Amino acid sequence: MTDAVIVTVQQQGILHLTLNRPGKKNALTGAMYQALTDALNAAAKDAGVRVVVLSGSGSDFSAGNDINDFVAAINDPEKIRIPLGFLQCISTFPKPVVAAVSGVAIGIGTSMLLHCDLVYADASARFQLPFTRMGLVPEGGTSLLLPSSLGHRKAFELLVLGEAFGAEQAVEVGLVNQCVEQGSVIDFAMDKARALASMGAEAVQQSKAMLKQHDDNRLQSVLVSEVDAFAARLSSDEARAAFMAFMQKPKK
Repeated sequence: MTDAVIVTVQQQGILHLTLNRPGKKNALTGAMYQALTDALNAAAKDAGVRVVVLSGSGSDFSAGNDINDFVAAINDPEKIRIPLGFLQCISTFPKPVVAAVSGVAIGIGTSMLLHCDLVYADASARFQLPFTRMGLVPEGGTSLLLPSSLGHRKAFELLVLGEAFGAEQAVEVGLVNQCVEQGSVIDFAMDKARALASMGAEAVQQSKAMLKQHDDNRLQSVLVSEVDAFAARLSSDEARAAFMAFMQKPKK
């Protein structure tokens, strides 16, 4: 790995983007969001890229937003809008996106998976959407996509109770396509990416567009409204108390 916050490797029609902050469980910073957005925008225009693969370096996918960025955003709410550009980009990205998940996938580390076309996880994967536990509200399109696919009660369980769940449950609720043997998830995802890259690019992209066309306008509106509500909640007493309690926890 390099010192880059996002490591990019392109070969045989596949762009592999790796979140590269393993010492922080690949918690996402503003710089990482911007790097992901730039990479996806470039890939959308590059005919040599047929598929994108997302993974995390080390043993985790992503612990979600970096808490220090959250604290900074309390005094500068516009900073919390930085992820919106990434979410708008990945949710409208015209080519297949395949995610390989191991270890923790928390907050946006889980919600970004809803915008991927194929998601694979190994037995170490732990998912969580703890927004309400942090005094916040759902983001990443979760307030629309999860109730639409799972119904109100299951979506409420995942988004409001916000308890962690494993790969097998993620398969059951449709967040993950398949749980694979631990240590093999990136190879497995790359095999699926190679299969997609070998197919007709126009047929694949048109098929993806047809699958997404009915909900896209509504989703884009929800992404914006969620970020507005999220930004407003950042200055709440509940959120401030949750952030301070989190930062005072002993480091594992």
